[in-house]
Formats: sequence, structure tokens, C-alpha cells
Amino acid sequence: MTGRLEGKVAIITGAAMGLGAADAELFASEGATVVITDIAENEGQALAEKLGGTFFKQDVRDEDRWIEIISETEKKYGRIDILVNNAGIVKPGDPENQTTEEYRLTMAVHMDSTFFGCKYVIPVMAKTGGGSIVNMCSIASVQGESYVAAYCAAKGAIEAYSRAVAVHCGLAKNGVRCNTIHPSGIATPMVASVPALMAEKFGSSPVQDAPVDVNKVGEPLDIANAALYLASDESKFVNGAQIRVDNAMSVVSGNMPE
Repeated sequence: MTGRLEGKVAIITGAAMGLGAADAELFASEGATVVITDIAENEGQALAEKLGGTFFKQDVRDEDRWIEIISETEKKYGRIDILVNNAGIVKPGDPENQTTEEYRLTMAVHMDSTFFGCKYVIPVMAKTGGGSIVNMCSIASVQGESYVAAYCAAKGAIEAYSRAVAVHCGLAKNGVRCNTIHPSGIATPMVASVPALMAEKFGSSPVQDAPVDVNKVGEPLDIANAALYLASDESKFVNGAQIRVDNAMSVVSGNMPE
């Protein structure tokens, strides 16, 4: 039995560690050729070598670098079937104390990157009959998290933009699909860094504790499994969807203090 991604070529940004690395490992195990991009050169190169793929150093804010990577990937492999826009950062800050610099950096890493990736990969995917774009979102796009205000704005923008991409590709009948994944807290280096960053910004954590069974931290593989489904032909009729992988956290009521 062949893998679920046999013969497909996947670009995954921010894939040197965390969610991106989990995606890359699972995709490769299912037969995909993985192209890993990240600013973390040593970790990214090591993972690409382990998985038999390719590594490109990439600052996802750089439009020209996006053009180069997509062109070089197509030249090397002849096609691009999957793009996972996974790269991300978090800079704690509420609507009053989030700095302009933090806001602009957060929007650039998340939304600018997603814009560039979609823009330049769509015509390449269309050449070979289509493909799947998976944009990593967050439950921060669907619920209020005031202590990461810029992050909420960026993820909300990605969610809305992904719908525009899905409709555009549907109207163009080019075979390209675009969907979003919305994780809650997952055990990754980025999430692990948040408590210290919030303590530095606020002096203590402003987060209201949810019930323990709902607030459980997920594993990177929980997200990778959702990405695998969206990347595979099993989801060929799924376009413009939002998949929440959050153990019901985004639908819990009553978290505001009395």
C-alpha cells in the first residue's frame, strides 16, 4: 500500500522544529518529498537530511526569497503539490501595550508570508492539476485572547484571506484548495516560551485558567494529522474550511472573571 502523499512535493515553512517539523516527518513517512524552510539553518538542514528532502533558509517576510524557493523547488522536482504556511512567532501584548514594532513584525511573519506563499505557489500548482494550501491559523482567530492582541489580528487575517484564496481557486477551476487549521496550546518550543515572555511583559500571567480537561496541551502530531488529511487527496472536496484542533477550548463558555 502506497503512502497517502506518495509522489507529492510539499513545502513547509518554519519546519525546523515544532509543528512544522512534525508535519515534515509525517508527510515524509507518507511518501511526500519535503522541502523544509526556516531561519534556523542547522536544525532545518539536519531534518531535511534525515528525511531525504531539501532545506532552504528563509525569512518568510522576504517576497524575493519566496519567489526563489518556489522557482527552485519546481525546477528541482517538477511540481509543487502542497504548501503549509506554518512559520510563526508570538509577542505578548494587549491592545494598549502591544508595541507598533511587535504588531508589524507579527503581521509580517504571519500574514505577509501567507500572502506571498499563496500568490506564488498557486500558478505552479495549477500547472499540474492543482494542489493543497494549508494555512496554520489558531483558536486566537475565533476567540478573544487580549494578551496576544497582534497574534489574534494576524491569525484572523490569515483565516479571512484563506477563504478568499479558496474562492478564487474554486472560480478559476485550477484544482488548488486552501484550508486553515486552528490549534490551541500545543507542546512546541514557541508555546513553551510564552509564560516567560508574558511574565516579562505583564509581570505575571493574565490568562484565566480553563477547566483542566479542556486546557490540556496537545501534541504536535495532533496538528500534523490534520495537516496530512488536508494535504492528501482524501480531502479533495474540502476547500475554504477551518479545522479546529483544540479539545473544545474555543467553544468553552464562562471564562470571564465575575
